[in-house]
Amino acid sequence: MIDLRDKLALVTGATSGIGAAIADALALQGARLIVCGSDPERLRRARARINEVAPGTDVEAWLLDLGEPLAAQLPAAVPTALDVLVHAAGDYRGESILATTPAQFEQLLRINAVAPLALTQALADGLRAAQGQVVFVNSSAARQAPKAAPGAYAASKHALAAIAGALRDGLNEAGVRVLSIYPGRTATPMQAALFEREGRDYPADKLLQAGDIAAAVCDALRLPRTAELTDLDIRPLQKW
Repeated sequence: MIDLRDKLALVTGATSGIGAAIADALALQGARLIVCGSDPERLRRARARINEVAPGTDVEAWLLDLGEPLAAQLPAAVPTALDVLVHAAGDYRGESILATTPAQFEQLLRINAVAPLALTQALADGLRAAQGQVVFVNSSAARQAPKAAPGAYAASKHALAAIAGALRDGLNEAGVRVLSIYPGRTATPMQAALFEREGRDYPADKLLQAGDIAAAVCDALRLPRTAELTDLDIRPLQKW
């Protein structure tokens, strides 16, 4: 199994939900971290949280707004060797595809598909140098035929799945592994807000936990170099 101690990992969406859980889990494995988010105060709290979970962790913060072009936001010197890149940031819209404006869909696509592609492209040399690994936190919505609601969100996640597959084809020859993980409903602040909009009780204890997904990601990252896990579906065991 691969030892993640002292490996450099960059995690988007690290201030909340699944991204926060993955960042914490990597810190507990001894990894060095670059955490990304769009709010300076939430990034500060994320760094403090990680050092509380795993004292002494080397944590750098990048202020990135994935809804805007990334080129002007990235540091002048990106890592020359990057072991792990985790795309956990995302946006959600729950209305019908017929009620989604083109501008709203374009924003979903930018955050959920274009930004992960652009960031991977920007860091590709570092990933190749380290024979690193890329993880796309997708959604169970990308494993189903899109329905009217939330059709625009599902379409953006189908696009992300296609991007991950194409990147895998382009990066495997350099020894870079690419994983897409497709969680079902997970107990996160975004999911709590979704249940509220649906007018339903929020069964947090019956949903997937963010830590479950983080554990699965860490296990996949630690697989021996002779193997590559390409796609992983993970669902809540209990129904509600």
